[in-house]
Amino acid sequence: MASSYSASSSNAARNHNARPSNPAPPQQQPPLSALPPPAPPTSSRSLTIHPLSRRHNPTNKPYVLPLPFPAAATSVDAYEKLNRVGEGTYGIVYRARARASGQIVALKRIRMEEENEGMPLSSLREISLLRALRHENIVNVVDVVVGSGLDNIFMVMEYCDQDMGSLMDNVICKTPGYRTTEVKCLMRQLLQGLAYLHQRYIIHRDLKLTNLLLTSGGILKIADFGLARKFSLPPSPMTPKVVTLWYRAPELLLGERVYTTAIDMWSVGCIFGELLQCAPLLPGKTERHQLELICRLLGTPTPRIWPGMDALPLARAAKLPKVAYSDVAQRFRSRGDRACALLLSLLTYHPASRADVWKALDARYFDEEPRACAPVMLPVGPPDDRNQTQT
Repeated sequence: MASSYSASSSNAARNHNARPSNPAPPQQQPPLSALPPPAPPTSSRSLTIHPLSRRHNPTNKPYVLPLPFPAAATSVDAYEKLNRVGEGTYGIVYRARARASGQIVALKRIRMEEENEGMPLSSLREISLLRALRHENIVNVVDVVVGSGLDNIFMVMEYCDQDMGSLMDNVICKTPGYRTTEVKCLMRQLLQGLAYLHQRYIIHRDLKLTNLLLTSGGILKIADFGLARKFSLPPSPMTPKVVTLWYRAPELLLGERVYTTAIDMWSVGCIFGELLQCAPLLPGKTERHQLELICRLLGTPTPRIWPGMDALPLARAAKLPKVAYSDVAQRFRSRGDRACALLLSLLTYHPASRADVWKALDARYFDEEPRACAPVMLPVGPPDDRNQTQT
């Protein structure tokens, strides 16, 4: 069975233009007064990272990273590396075994920046966020350990057997595709995990199939928080160069800097469409091509259906094609009216009118027959292993 971080050529395409090569420096945000207080640490352990990049920390003061984890290990030697299973923008991932317990885990080695640049800010964000999150549908960080020096830092995470991109390529697309019961199960789990994040004022900013992991028991886990950010209300400006191109919301493509969790919901819509048709919904090659594909699927937006669109930085230069009607109902008619209604609510141009995660969870699509299957019934192995009697 393919590992959770395996990289196929299709996955590489899904990851196209996922992150800018030179991301804009982070914007200062006002205090998050609306946020609930963080969970108290369960341990006094800490890890001091020094030096950080001067680009991110001009004072060059050490960054003390609290590690409230129950595990006692502080050295990577507590884990036996079994094999390398993947590599992402911000780190290499190994499958490993805890020497003491025999537990199989994923070791994500954090990719350091250039010499003397220190730990990338994205990795600090990911550790800081994930250490405080505990939800069945969020990947769990067990510990943070170090190697021979502070240039060898690893996140220890629960190991998942598949990522959804690899599963789609290697299993699902070799069959007639996902059944309605399976799509509902996956979507409900994704939305439940995302509701947990949004309720805690966290925006993921890189939802896509390859960042959704699946355990052998069919539990979906949202992963890769390298671009995730805590946000405030009202929202503050942030870089629009986030989210993998195929899953990027139109407001980001038009240069919007003051955006909301609605960009995550657009990505969820793209994932939903991909699960329904067993192929990427909007596989654009460039930002201009991405906008063209969006218009051909949904019709060309107007200021009437998207107030404020004309004021976006790149709106005038976009030169959108003239498409009068949405193609969603025609393309997905075999999946039913309620599936189309949910998809359209997620792929709404106007961010303020786009379905939020709670509205999506309440969609009538999940209430009609056939209902979502149990996670354990999801296909996670070869096509021949699928239960042919399931609807």
